[in-house]
Amino acid sequence: MKRALACLLLGLAAPAFSHVPTVTPGEGGGAALVACLIVTAVLLYGFGLTRLWTHTHERRALLGRALAFAAGCAALSVLLLGPIDAAAPRSFAVHMLQHEGLMLIVAPLLVIAKPMPLFLWSLPHDPRLAVARVLQSGGLKISWHWLTAPLTAWMVHALALWLWHAPSLFNAALRDPALHEWQHVTFLLSALLFWHAVLRRGTHGAQGMALLYLFTTTIHTGVLGALLTFARQPLYASMEQGLTPWLGLSPLEDQQLGGLIMWVPGALVYVGAGLWLLSRWVGPEHSLAR
Repeated sequence: MKRALACLLLGLAAPAFSHVPTVTPGEGGGAALVACLIVTAVLLYGFGLTRLWTHTHERRALLGRALAFAAGCAALSVLLLGPIDAAAPRSFAVHMLQHEGLMLIVAPLLVIAKPMPLFLWSLPHDPRLAVARVLQSGGLKISWHWLTAPLTAWMVHALALWLWHAPSLFNAALRDPALHEWQHVTFLLSALLFWHAVLRRGTHGAQGMALLYLFTTTIHTGVLGALLTFARQPLYASMEQGLTPWLGLSPLEDQQLGGLIMWVPGALVYVGAGLWLLSRWVGPEHSLAR
């Protein structure tokens, strides 16, 4: 059974392996690093899963977390190691699709997967206890509690979205591959903090505040998407040449499509998460009434 679970996890995350690029000297270093990190994470998670499987009775929940982790890694590899990443610098709409995928698909799946305990279980006994003690130390625990506080996470996520979509900073990231990679890292990390605050902390007595932060995030991302959609001219000069002629779009239409991707599908994800939290919030009261 343990081998079957590990094989299932690796199989569902197969895109992380199949997209590993062939690197030539001086090229593809960023993609190779991303691929190696994804593969390493999948192996550690799979090994930790096989160890923890025999020590827990909550196997159904553990299997669900493993599926979420595999899906998150698969989505991450598709977004960062395939044709989407190659096309993103030449089309604002594709770029927006990539960023929204990182924040609205990959991040919540990884939060649901709760990978840290599985990573710890992949270590031998003594190193596992040593790392756990470090993670539970006062300074780190206080810092993590502050970073994942709903208001802090909300502010970090909102700042990342608005600052990186400022035309000067966005165009600078397109010209500088290193800065572009930091843009991806910022979006993913800020989204991980946000979804952790909403999904993990919001399910233990703070659902009302989680709903508030989801609602306000829907509003401010919708405003940003609307600004991009209804702009009268392209805001991102480096997008004026690229995939837009092949797609049959003008640079302005490409930007408008990107704004719509942020505005409509993004809002649907936040609203869906809010409805799910609301159902969990009112569910116990309805059960008690019955």
